[in-house]
Amino acid sequence: MTEFLPPEEYAASLPKATVFGALFFTDMDDRPVQLHAVYSAEHPWQLPGGTAEDGERPWRTAVRETAEETGLLVPGPPRLLAAVFGLPGASWPLATVGFVFDGGRLTDRQIASFTLAPEEHDEVRVLQLEEWRALMPVQDFARLTTIAEARRSGVAAYFGDWDRDTEETAR
Repeated sequence: MTEFLPPEEYAASLPKATVFGALFFTDMDDRPVQLHAVYSAEHPWQLPGGTAEDGERPWRTAVRETAEETGLLVPGPPRLLAAVFGLPGASWPLATVGFVFDGGRLTDRQIASFTLAPEEHDEVRVLQLEEWRALMPVQDFARLTTIAEARRSGVAAYFGDWDRDTEETAR
């Protein structure tokens, strides 16, 4: 008969990960909307969203973080566009597991009404997908492209190469 570890011991032996939830918005012309992070040169342009709090589900995280970062309230329902995974690295000791949901298309008025949290973001931009390439690390742009394609195709994507500290972090 096989002996099993108590759940606490087994759980302590497993890899650890942070979970995030984010929303992908575009304007009415399908141009991605992103926020400029004041705290991260590694990932300067980001989707609204953030890290889950204890006991929080990813959709709720995406909605809460978006409201905190932009003032925008997103009613749902959730529609998953992509699952994202990254291995840990020197800059962050945990794996990252994320869920990106479709936030929809926003009018110019909605985008102009964003109230940014200055301790997190200092700018909102709306650009054609290809225009984002020069402003983002290679992996971040690949992730954005994957998410945009998932929205276009209607098929959720898996982006499993959003690792930390790779050679290809900047363009």
